[in-house]
Amino acid sequence: MMNQLYLHDLPLLRNHKYLIGVDEAGRGALAGPVVCAAVVLDYRQVIDRLNDSKQLSPARREALFEEIIKAAFTYKVVSIPPPYIDAFNILEATLEGMKRAILATWKPNSLCLVDGPHLPPFPTTNVIDMRAVVDGDALHACIAAASILAKVSRDRMMVEYGRLFPEYGFERHKGYGTAQHRQALSQLGPCSIHRYSFAPIKSRG
Repeated sequence: MMNQLYLHDLPLLRNHKYLIGVDEAGRGALAGPVVCAAVVLDYRQVIDRLNDSKQLSPARREALFEEIIKAAFTYKVVSIPPPYIDAFNILEATLEGMKRAILATWKPNSLCLVDGPHLPPFPTTNVIDMRAVVDGDALHACIAAASILAKVSRDRMMVEYGRLFPEYGFERHKGYGTAQHRQALSQLGPCSIHRYSFAPIKSRG
């Protein structure tokens, strides 16, 4: 039986040549970038066990990441750093990352499916056909694929930051507000990759 996520996508291809799935990772973290991904799947190459990244083990995400980038027509991963997030807020930073990813992957006669309730703003919205899909990573194969690209890419970045700032343990909690992370913040204060506009970091200033 075909993956249910593909069954939700295939009817949309009757009126569009391509589907662009878009998702992000890291919106709720206290440190590190927000990472957005867009991917155009080749629906002739079905990826087994494709699912929402949150439902997969790290090992499965890593394996699927490699399958997706090999099988996709095209994809783009965009990282928006903490200073941008602090300057414009996390929603605007996320939408900017999504916009850049979409522009890098857009093809004529595409339908862009964006996870969540918000669409990135474009000056000529009539040119790019977009739909916001709440919980889209659990509904559409293309969004699930984008969620994996964004999550794995960001996790890899945070592992590298863990090597640069070993006292914070970024390789373990990936910048989210775990008890370990909050304890490190209380003892050491924030470092250069923290989001200074986020509580509890903001309250320290």
